[in-house]
Order: sequence, then C-alpha cells, then structure tokens
Amino acid sequence: MEFVNPPGWVRPKGYSNGIVALGRMVFVAGMVGWNEQEVFEASDFLGQARQIFSNIAAVLHAAGARPEHIVRMTWFITDKDEYLSAGKALGAAYREVMGRHFPVMAVVVVSGLIEDGAKLEIEATAVIPE
Repeated sequence: MEFVNPPGWVRPKGYSNGIVALGRMVFVAGMVGWNEQEVFEASDFLGQARQIFSNIAAVLHAAGARPEHIVRMTWFITDKDEYLSAGKALGAAYREVMGRHFPVMAVVVVSGLIEDGAKLEIEATAVIPE
C-alpha cells in the first residue's frame, strides 16, 4: 500500500489524499452503530462511532483482513455540528480500533439514514496485500 499525498500539498489530518494498493479486495457495507444483534447500545454520536469501528474490524477479520488494510472509508452523518464537536474524542476512538492508519476518507452530510436511531453510517474498502 502506497499513500499518495502530492508534494507541496498540506498534509491532511486524519486521512490521506490517495492510496495505491494491490491485492484481494474486501468491501464492507454501510455499518451503523448497532451491535451484532442489531441493537443500538449507544444513542450518542461517539458511542455509535465506536461501535461502527468495531463492526468494521469484525467484518474485516472475518475476511482475513485487518484495519490497516482499509484503503477507503465513506462516512454518512446526519448532523455536521455533532460530528465536528466529537473532535478529539472521535479521533481517539478511531485510533483505539483502527490504529494510526488513515485511509482515503470522505464525510457526507445526509438528511437521514434508513435505520431509525442511527447517527452515522460508514462503509469501507480494504485491500489485503498479495
């Protein structure tokens, strides 16, 4: 995996501008903040984000991958202010599960999510090296 951040560009915080990777691809569906029984244990943004990171890691593990194999994440959030106010605590929760691996990421504000009670949804793509 090669991280691509063009020379002269400001180094992004918490993500990369591009990644080049070869290997077996793993696509993780949009995960919401519920547990394996589809029950929300947390109603707050940060609690749901922590659960989502664990859910993504569990799917990756089942495929023989690890968080450091993630090349792309797309976050769908319902409240920009809630996301921004989570700040450092969100970053710490991410690093607890994903480590200091920062793939290509996008955050999209949406008017709602299919699952009632969901504050955010994240999908991921990983590449297991050859």
